[in-house]
Amino acid sequence: MPIHIPTSTRREFLGTLGAGVVAFSVPGSSHATSNTQQIEQDVVCLLNDTHIGEKHPPTSARPKNLNQIVSQIIARKLKPAAVLINGDLASHDGQPGDYRHFAKLIKPLQTANINLHLTMGNHDNRETFYQVMQEQQLNESPVQSKHIAVVQTKHANFFLLDALIKTMVTQGEIGKEQLNWLADALDRMNDKPAIIMVHQNPRLGGDPLHFPGGLIDSQPLWEILEAHKHVKAYFHGHIHDRGFAKHKGIHIVNCLATSYVADKTKSTTGWTTAKLSTNGVLLTTNTTDPAHAWNNQTKELTWR
Repeated sequence: MPIHIPTSTRREFLGTLGAGVVAFSVPGSSHATSNTQQIEQDVVCLLNDTHIGEKHPPTSARPKNLNQIVSQIIARKLKPAAVLINGDLASHDGQPGDYRHFAKLIKPLQTANINLHLTMGNHDNRETFYQVMQEQQLNESPVQSKHIAVVQTKHANFFLLDALIKTMVTQGEIGKEQLNWLADALDRMNDKPAIIMVHQNPRLGGDPLHFPGGLIDSQPLWEILEAHKHVKAYFHGHIHDRGFAKHKGIHIVNCLATSYVADKTKSTTGWTTAKLSTNGVLLTTNTTDPAHAWNNQTKELTWR
């Protein structure tokens, strides 16, 4: 479930395009913040799977990693157009204390006036989240019981979708109503490349080992994406690894988790920097271990 924590509040959304399309515009690079830091319009920072728990001490891996990443983003000479944290914000089943702890860790991003957007994963509980951070809930959502939005940047529109079925249910589902909304929104917003963001992986492309835990309605979703030629990529987390795949010409990018990995010999924790252009994106892997072989590795994707 996309949750927007902008420099003001989520209720003060910055623009709408047609009935039922909630769009958040990113300020231009000429916009200076109070500390004279300017925006790098073509850069978006991507985080996944923070899994913050109420009882995690500050020195434990999960809060330590997130705190390190937040500090690194703030330390950038130019701030990114947006920071997107793609689901599983909470440790296990979305308890109030988890979100209170998470909110404290991301507070420096808000203080730095960085546009911040989040989605919900299978370990999150949207009702509990809104109880803790009430200002994040829109008065009305384009799709009932779903929290969805479009983040507009210079070179791409990011469509943040809600695939949460129920807390602690691993699989995700977009659902018929949200699919209809997406098709309509893509029709309306076709002026620049579209990037889809969902916490769960699709059951298409990539590694079939992880398909059972992915989107149960991947096929109808892909029929919509394939038909809209300005859809270029699908970004997800959920797997706690890094990977690149493609299906029907659409890139599928599995971004690193910030919290933990199943096998440290095969993967690591960190975050991803996406530098967008009209023809593609340059992805840079940033690992929490600066000595890791993946740190500062780049991968250039060309749009179909």
